[in-house]
Amino acid sequence: MTFEFKNIITSFQKANKEGLKAVVATLVALNGSSYRKPGVRMLIFEDNTMVGAVSGGCVEKEILRQAASVFKTGEAKIMTYDGRYRLGCEGTLFILIEPFNPNDEFITAFEKSVEERKSFQIKSFYTKEEGVNKHFGSYISFDNKQWMAFSKTSKIEEKEQTALLLFEQNLKPCFRLVIVGAEHDAVQLSLFASQLGWEVVIISSAANQQTIKDFPGAKELILKDPNLLKINWVNQQTAIVFMTHSYAKDLQYLLAFKESTASYMGLLGPFNRREKMINDFIEHYPEVETAFLDKIYGPTGLNIGAETAQEIAISICAEILSVTREQKPDFLKNKLTAIHS
Repeated sequence: MTFEFKNIITSFQKANKEGLKAVVATLVALNGSSYRKPGVRMLIFEDNTMVGAVSGGCVEKEILRQAASVFKTGEAKIMTYDGRYRLGCEGTLFILIEPFNPNDEFITAFEKSVEERKSFQIKSFYTKEEGVNKHFGSYISFDNKQWMAFSKTSKIEEKEQTALLLFEQNLKPCFRLVIVGAEHDAVQLSLFASQLGWEVVIISSAANQQTIKDFPGAKELILKDPNLLKINWVNQQTAIVFMTHSYAKDLQYLLAFKESTASYMGLLGPFNRREKMINDFIEHYPEVETAFLDKIYGPTGLNIGAETAQEIAISICAEILSVTREQKPDFLKNKLTAIHS
């Protein structure tokens, strides 16, 4: 959701320069099931253009209609949407629609938070009754101390808001995918991962002549040999896929990341290649802990019958999601409980 909120901020800044007013709609509560879970947002401009979505498409038309009064009065409101007959999800959505006009301090703090890869918090005040209330609204904090309103005309009024319901959200930094390698399949993986909102970093040898433009969606290209690579920026919000197509290079780069805390590491090639690489890795680094080795997946990707580079990229991204979200891959038709916990 951090990636979606980042898109909202970027779109607001562009529209604000053109003098367009904006409101933001947030799914703050849900009774039953829905396409998306609470916390998802969309931005609406006064020219009826929209950025993002809170569901599969049906709800957005009603939000657009309801947003007209918020543009007119400047007061936040709650709308409800019964999806039993229109979405097929058997859920009632409670959506907060409010003016969105953050001040410069808000924008600067957000951009700094994204650049430094820090979490931030959002809280929204609402009720489960349709209507307008001047105390409805959302606030953001980058240190859990100072809170800034979504609209620079709003003020936190704690006494009045204690009677309202509170939706709280902690948004982590965008997930990061490190691709070690620069062949054709790395280009495809970069493209698909960026579509998921992941920050993609490409690593290749110093002799590589490619540029960042050769990798659609990638944020950074690092041309460093393994012995010169610094990994202090790798954390648990990071997955690494080794795909140089060279056993020796993959092993050297894997050794370069031996102290990293990445949540997932994937190796191309068959099972026997993975076993050989782990054995050689241990030869070079015998003090390695079992927990590190358990994070190495090879062959990387889920077994979905992938053949092309694009299909393999989807397979890899799907496995990374299943591992980092702690989900066992299965058909959703076999899931007897709610899709979203």
